[in-house]
Amino acid sequence: MARPHRSTLERREALLRLVNSGTARVEELAERCEVSPSTVRRDLAALEADGHLSRTYGGAITPAPFHDRSLTERLAVNTESKSGIGRAAVGLVHAGATIFVDAGSTTLALVDALTDVEDVTVVTRGLENAITLVGRPGISVHVAGGALTPASHGTTGPLALEALGRFAFDLAFLGCDAVSALQGVGEPTLEEAYVKEFAARRAHRTVVLADASKLRVRGVAAWAPLPEGWTLVTDARDEDALEPFARAGVDIIRA
Repeated sequence: MARPHRSTLERREALLRLVNSGTARVEELAERCEVSPSTVRRDLAALEADGHLSRTYGGAITPAPFHDRSLTERLAVNTESKSGIGRAAVGLVHAGATIFVDAGSTTLALVDALTDVEDVTVVTRGLENAITLVGRPGISVHVAGGALTPASHGTTGPLALEALGRFAFDLAFLGCDAVSALQGVGEPTLEEAYVKEFAARRAHRTVVLADASKLRVRGVAAWAPLPEGWTLVTDARDEDALEPFARAGVDIIRA
């Protein structure tokens, strides 16, 4: 299927912002976006399929708020899938690369798989990542400082951004609480979303690691838009769930 025109993507993003702000009726959405009600209904159907909202009779609403989980809880969920994703993603790392590795349970699976690499510089905001990698032959480890998030044990804030701004990355490996073809990666806080967006802007290639459950998460508060041409590494096999990513030009690697 052909990728939607940029104007279509921009209109759907505008619709989502309007729904998030409380505008729910199809007629009002059509008037605000200066398109026909039938176009709004098609766009709302696409946004619902991508997990961003729920349609109602004559309009749409946003999903219920997302509940964040601790890193300990995450490490106990979908462990086999995450290990497969980590192994698939590590094949993108070449000798001599400088990479950013996000905090989280799926990116920790990538860290575990970083065993047969040479001369790789790893910059991470995840404490567990750094502890796992320190002393491993062929890997230089740098930790971006900052305020720690209780759930992911990842750093955020101006100190983290200052450190990341000193590097140019060949690859940025991002974890997420949710992933969307239109919006990028979703996080519980704006601070976490922004540090991911910032790292992606510093990278030649952005790679999102997400098990199938992350494609169905709704109600996440903050989103980090990603540069065009980003890559999704996932164990998802549901073609309906993956189709929006293919339409948006995302490179999909199946673990």
